[in-house]
Amino acid sequence: MSKTIKSVVALGFVAIVAACGGQQEEEFVVIEPITTEPVETGKYK
Repeated sequence: MSKTIKSVVALGFVAIVAACGGQQEEEFVVIEPITTEPVETGKYK
């Protein structure tokens, strides 16, 4: 094979690996409900 064909095949292989390897899994963020602090209404304010 000539050097040109080898170069084209190598670049194609690198492009395919780069395209497939760049995928990342989605991240899920769990949002917890916000709770309020209890209000002191007793004798000792």
